[in-house]
Amino acid sequence: MTPIVLLKELKQFIEDNTKNIILPVRPINNKIIPEPSGKGKKNAEEQSKRRAAEVHLMRLPNKDAETNRIPYILLQFLTGVDEQKSGEASDSECKIRIVIATYSEDGSAGSMDLLNVITRIRVALLKTGVIGDKFVLRKPLEYAVYPDETGTYYLGEMITIWGLPPVEQEVCPWEDMKGGFYDEKENNRHG
Repeated sequence: MTPIVLLKELKQFIEDNTKNIILPVRPINNKIIPEPSGKGKKNAEEQSKRRAAEVHLMRLPNKDAETNRIPYILLQFLTGVDEQKSGEASDSECKIRIVIATYSEDGSAGSMDLLNVITRIRVALLKTGVIGDKFVLRKPLEYAVYPDETGTYYLGEMITIWGLPPVEQEVCPWEDMKGGFYDEKENNRHG
C-alpha cells in the first residue's frame, strides 16, 4: 500500500503547489465545464476558458481526456525496488513519473506555461524533500520538455525517485514456538 499512499500525498502536494497557475483550456472540445460557483454564469464561462491543471493518478479517466482535460498533471507509478545489502539496513524505493500537459494557441506561451508548471513542481519538491513525513525525494530529479511538434499541445515529464519506509520481515522468536512444533523441554517429541 505504500506507493498508493505516496501517490495520494504527492497528488495533494502538487495540487497545493500549482493551484494558482491558471492555464488556457482547449475552447471547443473541452468537455470540462465547471459548475457555477454562485458568482453567476459569466464566472463559469471564464473558468471554462482558463483553470488550474487537474491532477490524476495512474491514468486519465478515458481516451478523450488526453485532449479534452488539458491542462492536466498525471502521476504514474513506474517501478519499485526492495533490497538489502550485506551488513546494511533494508532499503525500498520507487519511481514516479509526473506527466504535464498544457494547451495554447500561441506556441511560445504554451511552451512557457509547461516550463512554468514543471519548474513550480521541481522547486517545491526540492525545497521540501519529504512528502507526508515518510517519503524522501532522492536525486537525481529528472525533467524534460518534449520538443516534438504537437500542434497546440505541450507535454513534458519528470521522473522522481522516492525512498519508502521498508517493509520489515516478521520473525517469530523461539520462545513463541514453545508448545508448537519445537519445544525445548521435549525436543525429541517431534523428531
